[in-house]
Amino acid sequence: MLQGTLTTTPYPTRRLPRPKTLFKALAAILLAAATTTLWYSARPQVADLGSPRQMTRSGAYADWAKGSVIVLVRHAERCDRSHATCLDDPTGITVDGSLAAIGVGQGLEQLGLQGSDILASPEVRTRQTASFMFGKTVPSQAWLARCDATFASTALAHKRAGHNLVLVTHSGCIDQLERQFGVAGNERSIGYASALLLGEGSDGKAHILGRLNASQWHKLSNPKEA
Repeated sequence: MLQGTLTTTPYPTRRLPRPKTLFKALAAILLAAATTTLWYSARPQVADLGSPRQMTRSGAYADWAKGSVIVLVRHAERCDRSHATCLDDPTGITVDGSLAAIGVGQGLEQLGLQGSDILASPEVRTRQTASFMFGKTVPSQAWLARCDATFASTALAHKRAGHNLVLVTHSGCIDQLERQFGVAGNERSIGYASALLLGEGSDGKAHILGRLNASQWHKLSNPKEA
């Protein structure tokens, strides 16, 4: 039988934090959490403008009547990334895309296009989309295909006072603009022939009104009738 003496070593005594120190630490954690929540809540949320009520609530109808809206429309479904039937040019849009573009154009007509400025990217898919939207050839400008960090400021610079501006462009360009306005990554998503609307705030600065997808335009009425 093994025999021996068992010796025990006492563990060092831990000092518990003083109540005052503990309170300060807890307060710091709560403050950091509140600040983070405030930062996220302050980031723009892109509203769904898919009904006359939502258009009214957002101020889109009122801003449109004042000629203070910028509409950025993504081109319709592109041929080279779809199995659907193409119109003609393989770098252009599909037949389904042309029908969606017509619907968007009809929605804009309901809002009223008198005095509006309309421009398109020079790419085939954007020029075709604009043509089906408005039933005519739309002037194109190269900057509408340059989806870089200058896109937002360039778009704002082309806005004339009292004239709504419709820009037929690309998802990358709309994404760049949303980035400049602080929209979070999970909010920056826009489908074919969808549109992002900007309006003018009470401070005179541009802000995001919301988004419409291609199928929602037919639900909109003339703002005078809403």
